[in-house]
Amino acid sequence: MRDHAAPVAATGSGTELLDSAVAHVARETGASVAMLYLLPRNDTTLHLTVLSGVPGQLAGPWTKVPRFSPVPVADAVRLRCLIWLGGQEELARRYPRTALVLPYRFTLGAAPIRTGATDRGGLVLLWPGSHAPQLSPEERGAVIAGCHDIGMLLQQAESAGTPILPGPQPRVLPTPEQTAPGPAEALAVAEFVQRLPGGSCALAIDGSVTFLNGAAAALLGVRAEDVLGTLPWESLPWLDNPAVEDHYRAAVIGRRQTSFAVLRPPDQWLTFHLFPDDTGISVRIVPTSEPGTPDDPAPAPPMTSAVPSRATPLYHLMHLAASLTEAVATRDVIELAGDQLMPAFRIQTLVVMTSVEGRLRVEGARGTHPGLMDRFDGAPLTSGTPAAHVLTTGSPDFYASFEELERAYPSAGLRNAVAACVFLPLIVSGRPIGSLVLAYDRPHPFGTEERALLTSIAGLLAQALDRAGLYDAKDRLAHSLQAHLLPQTLPDIAGLDVAARYLPSTRGMGIGGDFYDLIRLDETTAAAAIGDVQGHNENAAALMGQVRTAVHASAGAPPDEVLARTNRLLTDLDPGLFTSCLYIHLDLAGQRAVLATAGHPAPLLRQPDGQTDVLDLPPGLLLGIDPAARYPTAEVPLPLGAALALFTDGLVEAPGVDIDEAVADLAEHFALALEQDMDSVAETLVRYAKGATSGSDDIALLLINALGTEG
Repeated sequence: MRDHAAPVAATGSGTELLDSAVAHVARETGASVAMLYLLPRNDTTLHLTVLSGVPGQLAGPWTKVPRFSPVPVADAVRLRCLIWLGGQEELARRYPRTALVLPYRFTLGAAPIRTGATDRGGLVLLWPGSHAPQLSPEERGAVIAGCHDIGMLLQQAESAGTPILPGPQPRVLPTPEQTAPGPAEALAVAEFVQRLPGGSCALAIDGSVTFLNGAAAALLGVRAEDVLGTLPWESLPWLDNPAVEDHYRAAVIGRRQTSFAVLRPPDQWLTFHLFPDDTGISVRIVPTSEPGTPDDPAPAPPMTSAVPSRATPLYHLMHLAASLTEAVATRDVIELAGDQLMPAFRIQTLVVMTSVEGRLRVEGARGTHPGLMDRFDGAPLTSGTPAAHVLTTGSPDFYASFEELERAYPSAGLRNAVAACVFLPLIVSGRPIGSLVLAYDRPHPFGTEERALLTSIAGLLAQALDRAGLYDAKDRLAHSLQAHLLPQTLPDIAGLDVAARYLPSTRGMGIGGDFYDLIRLDETTAAAAIGDVQGHNENAAALMGQVRTAVHASAGAPPDEVLARTNRLLTDLDPGLFTSCLYIHLDLAGQRAVLATAGHPAPLLRQPDGQTDVLDLPPGLLLGIDPAARYPTAEVPLPLGAALALFTDGLVEAPGVDIDEAVADLAEHFALALEQDMDSVAETLVRYAKGATSGSDDIALLLINALGTEG
C-alpha cells in the first residue's frame, strides 16, 4: 500500500504547491502523464493548468474543454465520479472523438476535484498501454487522495484571498532529474555507446535532440552541432513527414517502443528504433535495405512523402473536424475554430464574416485584434474590401506581408493591425456564405501545403457554419414560441417579491414542456403553479400551453379542485404524455399557503431565519392518467420574510447524481441567499444548475418571497 500522506509541506506559492501536488499524484500512481484542469467559479470551461509527462504542444487540442463536452475529464467533473478507460478499444467505443485524435496505446483515468459542493476541476492520468486493464486498489486510493489534496490546496488558496487561476498556457512540469554520472562512469557510457552498431541519439520529451554520436551524425548526413536542440523533422527536410512525428507521439504518449524506416535521399534507407521513458527517448539508427526486400527481416512502413508537412496542424485539423460534428450554434463553431486553428498555425487574430442581405456581417472574432474587421461590418458586398472580394469571387487571397496587402487594397486601412493575413471564402455546395480572415503579427510566407490546409479548413468551417445557421434559425423560432407560451412578465402583487427563470434543454429543439405561472386573485390572495410536460419538442410545448391555460382558468378554486379539473381535461385529450404540476394558493393576509401536487417535486420553504426545508406533501397522481384521481392538500404557515422555491426536476437531476443530495445542495444555496432579492437569488440558483446538471432537461424556477403588505 502506497503512502498517501500530504504531498507537500504548507510552504511556497500556491502554484508551486499545486505543481508539487500534481507531481506527487503522478509518482504515487505510476502514471506517465498527468493533466490538471481547473474550473474557475462561474465558468463553464475546464482549463488545462498543469501538465506533466508530455510537452505542451501535444496537449494543444485539449487546453480548453467545455464542461459538457463528450471527453473523459468533462464527464468526470459533471458526473462527479472516476472515469476509467482500460484500453484503446474502450476509448474508441465511449469517446470516439478523443480516440480519433489519440490513436495510441494507453490507459486513462479522469477524476473530479471537489471541496464540499464546489466543483474545482479534474485530473487526467495516463498510463502506458502495458498497464493492467483495471486500476489496482492502491492506485485508485492514490488518485482519490491526490484529488482530495489538490482540492484542499485550491480551497485554502481561495479562502486566503489568493485563488489559483489558470494561466494563458498550461505550466509544463520538468522531467524527473537524473543523477549525473561521475567522470569514470561517463567515460564508460561514452565508450559503450561508440561500440554499438549504428548510430545513437537521444531526444528530450519535447522531441528536441539532446545527444548525437558520431555514427548517428554520419548516418543522418549532418554535423552534430547543427541538429542539437532542434526537432529532427524540422532540421532534417527528409524527416519532415507527419508519420515520423506520429511515431514520436506514440512513443511519448504510450511510453511504447516503436520503429520505422525512412528513405534518406537519394537511396539510403534508415531504420529508427525509439525507446521512451519518463525522461526522454533513446534512439538507435541503423542502415537497412529497402523495406519489403528479402534481406530485410522486419520491414517497417516506409515514409517517402515528397510533400513536406507538419503533424501538429494535421492533428489540430483532425480534432477540429471531429469537434465540428458536435457544434450546433454559430458561436460554438467560431469558438472551436479559434481554439484549434490559432495555436496550430500561430495565428494571432481570427474573424468570421457572413453575407446578410448583400452586406458583410461579423459573426465572431478571437485573438489579439478581435475588432480587426469591425470597420467592414455592414459594408456592401460591392465594396472594395478583401473580405467582400473573396466572398463574391470564391478565390482565397494570401498576403505574406502588409506591403502585399496594401498593394492589392490600398484603402484597406489595416496598417499596424496585421503584418500578414489570409482571406478565405466560406463555400457550401458552390455557394459562398462568408469569409474567414486570419491575421498574423509578423510576416508569414505561405507554402503550398499550408495554403491547401487552410483552404480545406475553410471548407469544413463553411459546412459547420451553414448547419449552425439552420440551427440558430430553428432555435430563435423555438425560443420565440416558448416565450409566448410562458408569462411575458409576472404580475406585480403587493407584499410579494417574485422572480422566475426558464432554461431550455441543451438537446432537442430548445423548447419543452416546463411552465410556471403567478396569478393575482384579489388584493390579498394569489396563486402560483409550476409543471412539467414530458418531452422537449413541439408536442410537449403545445400540451404545456393547454395545461397552463386550464390551471389559469381554474385558479381561485381550492388547489385540489384546480388539479382535478385540469386532470379531467387532459384525460379527455389523451395526449400520451405525462404531466406533473404543483399548485399553491397564497393567502397573504392569513400568512399561509395551501398546496397540492400532481407528481411534481415538492418546493423549498425558507423561513425568515434562513432555515430551509423541503416541504412534505401528500402525493398525487400525474395529470392525464386517471380521470377520478384525487389530489390531497397541505397547509403551511407563510410568515413575513418566508420564501418559496418552486422548480422542475431539470434543476436538480443529472446522471449519476443522487436526487436527494442535489435537492439538499439546492436548499443550501437558497438558504445562503437570505439577504438577496429574489431576482438575484434566481441567478444564483440558475448558475448552480448550469454547473451541477447535464443540461439534458428543461428547467423552470419560480421564487416567491412574502414581504408583507408594506413590501
